[in-house]
Amino acid sequence: MKLSERISAAQAKSQPTAQPASTKASAPTLDVPRPEVQPQRVQWLEQTPQKRTTPAPPAVVVAPPQTHLEETKPKLQKPVDVFAALKERAAKALFEHMGARFNDSAITEHELKSSAREELTRIIDAEQVPLSAEERTRLVQDVADDVLGFGPLQRLLDDPAVTEIMVNRMDQIYVERKGHLTLADSRFSSEEHLRKVIERIVSKVGRRIDESSPLVDARLEDGSRVNAVIPPLAVGGSSLTIRKFSKVPLTVRNLIDFGTLTPEMAELLNACVKAKLNIIVSGGTGTGKTTLLNVLSSFLPANERIVTIEDAVELQIQQDHVVRLESRPPNTEGKGEVTIRELLRNSLRMRPDRIVVGEVRGGESLDMLQAMNTGHDGSLSTVHSNSPRDAIARLETLVLMAGMDLPLRAIREQIASAVNLIVQISRLRDGSRRITHVTEVQGMEGDIVTLQDAFVFDYSAGVDQHGRFLGKPVATGIRPRFIDRFEDLGIHVSPSVFATPAGPGPAGAHPAGSGKA
Repeated sequence: MKLSERISAAQAKSQPTAQPASTKASAPTLDVPRPEVQPQRVQWLEQTPQKRTTPAPPAVVVAPPQTHLEETKPKLQKPVDVFAALKERAAKALFEHMGARFNDSAITEHELKSSAREELTRIIDAEQVPLSAEERTRLVQDVADDVLGFGPLQRLLDDPAVTEIMVNRMDQIYVERKGHLTLADSRFSSEEHLRKVIERIVSKVGRRIDESSPLVDARLEDGSRVNAVIPPLAVGGSSLTIRKFSKVPLTVRNLIDFGTLTPEMAELLNACVKAKLNIIVSGGTGTGKTTLLNVLSSFLPANERIVTIEDAVELQIQQDHVVRLESRPPNTEGKGEVTIRELLRNSLRMRPDRIVVGEVRGGESLDMLQAMNTGHDGSLSTVHSNSPRDAIARLETLVLMAGMDLPLRAIREQIASAVNLIVQISRLRDGSRRITHVTEVQGMEGDIVTLQDAFVFDYSAGVDQHGRFLGKPVATGIRPRFIDRFEDLGIHVSPSVFATPAGPGPAGAHPAGSGKA
């Protein structure tokens, strides 16, 4: 090839590669790519900090705790779920095996519990689940409580230190021990579980609770008082309150040991009951009025006929000749109600020597006062009030609730003639329950009922380092007028009963008790 041809071929090959260079160098071609490159560059600058900062914390800080929780959470919940499932299967199998024996009236409660526990042991053995001796005992106890008892409340009911149980909702249960409230560890599994326990309690005493009657007063077999409220009245869930009674009734010696009363006061109250004085036990809610009424009833002679009238049977009368009457609420049709007032009227036809009314809270107070004034001396009752003076005023109000248009003076004359003694019991701020007043109703002065304190509580003694009151009820030194009645009946009271303590008298131990109510 000639030299000129080679030069031409070389120039032809070099022209395509040189064309882009010449276009880049020109001004129009330089302005075109800038709008395309510039946004990409800005976008990359905006995304760069997110790529650098956002992924870093999950990789270093957040990820390890999530992994730790995922590893530990199933390990903590798995045994609880297995135990709960095993308990549910055991309870279901027990119902299938026992069948109608739960409702067989020929089988005693003790025999039923024994056979149920034996059957439970066989059911758990058949499950072949590895359980320790402690877990097996706990499983049997829990299933027995759910099937035969009152679920998580059964252990609290069996605990003698617990005096009151308060279920606010299915997962919150408070108990009272020695006058102080604490949150219990027990829980209900669900609202349905709590409702089943409530229905089991009220059905045993012939009461009912449902949406048409969402609150009820009932009792347990040992006499413990039960109050239940369910939705819609209880907004946060069903509520249950149980005020336990001691399985062994408290005696006068127990109350003396507790500091509730003194030996001198016990001697005077014993004489008052035997002399057939009409006594009203006054106090607030939870102060121990029913317990004190039980103790006073222990002074009743064994050869007298006693009739007790209550909303729910709570009194533990130790005598043999006792007739116990209990009011009845209306049925689903609103009929069949039997009130305290009707029972009190009927008791007058039963030849009673003593009438004991658990509590007066309505028009029955008029019938009770009339019974006290018409030969039924020695009657006992309780009323809600904060002092002896308030007790007189409350009795006046309750008589007015009877619907009788009586003048106030006539009501006060009835009270002054019927009631001989007011025993005031209070719950002090240290949790203890003490008798603060033993007050005689002396009669009328004009339109006023006059009162006179025989014993008052000594607050001047102060408190100890634990906040417990050091004082006790002491005599005011004034002998009641009914002492003359004791002498006529041959009842002797030691003169030392009314002796005042040495030194300055207690606060309130002055003739202020003879003031007007």
